[in-house]
Amino acid sequence: MATTGQISVEQQVDKGLKSGALGLVSTTIIATASVAPAYSIAATLVFVVGFVGLQSPAVAVLAFVPMLFCSIGYSELNKADPDCGTTFTWATRAFGPRTGWAGGWGIIAADVLVMASLAQVAGQYGFLLFNAKGIGSNPTSGWVLLVGVLWIVVMTYICYRGIEVSANFQKALLAIELVMLAVLSITALVKVGNGTAPPGHLTPSLSWLNPFHVSSFSAFTAGIILMVFIYWGWDTAVAVNEETKDKNKTPGRAAILSTFILLVTYALVIFSMQSFAGIGTTGNGLGNVNNAGDVLSIQGNAVFGNSGFGSVLTHLLLLMVLSSAAASTQTTILPTARTTLSMAVYRAIPHSFAKIHRRYLTPTVSTITMGAVSIAVYLLMNYSSNGIGVIGDAVIAIGLYIAFYYGLTGFACAWYYRRNLTSSMRNLWMQGIIPVLGGLILFFLGGWSVWLDYDVATANDYTMWTVPWLHWQVGGAFVIAIVAGLVGLACYFYCRFKDPAFFRKETLTRNTATLVPDE
Repeated sequence: MATTGQISVEQQVDKGLKSGALGLVSTTIIATASVAPAYSIAATLVFVVGFVGLQSPAVAVLAFVPMLFCSIGYSELNKADPDCGTTFTWATRAFGPRTGWAGGWGIIAADVLVMASLAQVAGQYGFLLFNAKGIGSNPTSGWVLLVGVLWIVVMTYICYRGIEVSANFQKALLAIELVMLAVLSITALVKVGNGTAPPGHLTPSLSWLNPFHVSSFSAFTAGIILMVFIYWGWDTAVAVNEETKDKNKTPGRAAILSTFILLVTYALVIFSMQSFAGIGTTGNGLGNVNNAGDVLSIQGNAVFGNSGFGSVLTHLLLLMVLSSAAASTQTTILPTARTTLSMAVYRAIPHSFAKIHRRYLTPTVSTITMGAVSIAVYLLMNYSSNGIGVIGDAVIAIGLYIAFYYGLTGFACAWYYRRNLTSSMRNLWMQGIIPVLGGLILFFLGGWSVWLDYDVATANDYTMWTVPWLHWQVGGAFVIAIVAGLVGLACYFYCRFKDPAFFRKETLTRNTATLVPDE
């Protein structure tokens, strides 16, 4: 074990993953693609506008702050311990096995819950791309379900084949996504400027960046929670840390860099779409709830048209959303498989999850299980209330788990480096104050989201559930979050009684060297 100042740095030993496969560019691409900017905007912008109106750009900028703060915490922890278990490993070293296991489950729960929505979007947009609008516009179609399932299978296979295959695939998908978002945004702003935008368009204004114009604190908080979701996913850069060049520095830099790329992308797209479409509740207005989940397709038709070269651009836009969902599907499987790999190596879950493919150097059981569980959850949600509301509520419920494990990482950073904080002003801020502020903001937002999801009067959920005998009505997102937590609790007790070594602090503590899985 080496020391840096007053901080112990664990001796690193590879787990069997392919080290040195990713540089800074590839890691940053994986981090940015994981967030799926196009999909995230398509799925949330209408709801954000419903809460905060014209102040959507302000909320997008403010939601960036806790994301940046927590990414700094990730970067600092990765310098000392570049372990692919990320929050699981770091929280265990800082606070103990119970907290670390909960952090690992937070990653697993969030990633599994979002897969249903990603598969649904991929299924629908696949048909829309080929002008099969009758099927593509019907989320309950069996054909959409079939394509969604096949999509998860394909993405799981790509992740199984190797990290370099995954990274190269991400480069193509992200290039399509960012270029088309830029083309859409600039074309929309040009039409606003020359007066050819449709009725209801607005002149861009710096007042849209003033958060104090939001009607209420509750509406502001609801908007921030939704925006936090569209920034979520950059931590994949750190989850593949053991497969990067200069694994102590590259993943953290990529995580921070990706948050800035997302900030610029979201600011440009939201400003342009709000200017072009306005926030009206009819037509292509961003306040029209009928456009929810398909807002970019609607705006693409209005911006580019349906004939000639405009039709080509409209179809490229559909391809962009499809590629965005594809990229996020793949990069959701990647970190989850590596989290469960790390948990298995330290015997926090069954050891079979630690198996590595001899040729591809990827987690085998972890990757395949992630794909299989995602398909099972997707099928269950699709057949529950025809899938529409339940899948939407699953996306809302993710907010709690995102806030939990991102915030926990911020706290773990400060506690891990607690004896080093007074050694310099740089360490005090970068290892202590900034990560803790990020954690506090996210824990507050997570707590608030629980109340929003519970109280159906907030209209934050797509569905509701009546508690038997008591006849209480609670939001569907709250029920999904609680069920996911109970499943995690059951798995925790099973693992604790089946193999208690991890929970007795026999396999992972502050000074434990990173372990290698058996061949």
